[in-house]
Amino acid sequence: MRCLDALFPESCRVCEVPLCEFSRIPVCRTCLNTAQAFTPEFHCRRCRTPFANRFPLDQEGVCRLCRGGGNRFDAAYTFGSYDGTLRRLIHLLKYEGVESVAAPLGRHLSEALPREQNFDWIVPVPMHWRRRLQRGFNHAEVLATELARRTGIPAERGLKRNRRTAPQAQLTGAARRRNLAGAFRVADRFEVKGKRILLVDDVFTTGSTANACASALKRAGAAHVSVLTVARADRRFSEVSMFQPPDSGGEGAQRAA
Repeated sequence: MRCLDALFPESCRVCEVPLCEFSRIPVCRTCLNTAQAFTPEFHCRRCRTPFANRFPLDQEGVCRLCRGGGNRFDAAYTFGSYDGTLRRLIHLLKYEGVESVAAPLGRHLSEALPREQNFDWIVPVPMHWRRRLQRGFNHAEVLATELARRTGIPAERGLKRNRRTAPQAQLTGAARRRNLAGAFRVADRFEVKGKRILLVDDVFTTGSTANACASALKRAGAAHVSVLTVARADRRFSEVSMFQPPDSGGEGAQRAA
């Protein structure tokens, strides 16, 4: 019965409306087309951090953190805001193992990537081997593979985790940075010197993970590191929503990378 339910789901896993057609993706067409691009009026030109007004930005549209060298990556791109349908689609992949959702999420990644940018490698944010064993897969790798298929840019597991870190979901920004300090290294035999790297993950929250990964890549000689995520937590008005447990009942929050 479970096999039949997986092949022929009775209702959309997002809106719970009965599905009228067979699909590998257990989500209705309406929900798949609901997610909208994240286009805040005021945002940093480099890291794309959204702001409520333009006062944190200089005349070139760059935020204080980027001006001071606080961000180790060179640019950050994202498709949508981490809420609503897009949040639920990410949870289906990340916490419920519905890997077929990677196809529409990969499409959103490709839509968010500027066409004028060129990259040598797509590199997913790595997961510690123990956490990967528990979950069965690395969602960032699944997204990177889908993006590679769409763009023709080769994907490679170019980063490794040196140690298992505490879940990021309930940590403050400063605690996240301490938690990830020295947590990543470039994989053996992966040559990044002089290369342009596109770092892929599901959600950009505070940038701590992206910075830790970018630092490792830059130390190994990468010429440029951009970050691409499906969604971004909008911290302009509230920081509460980005720390809510996943829709699946809270188990995912304990396992979140």
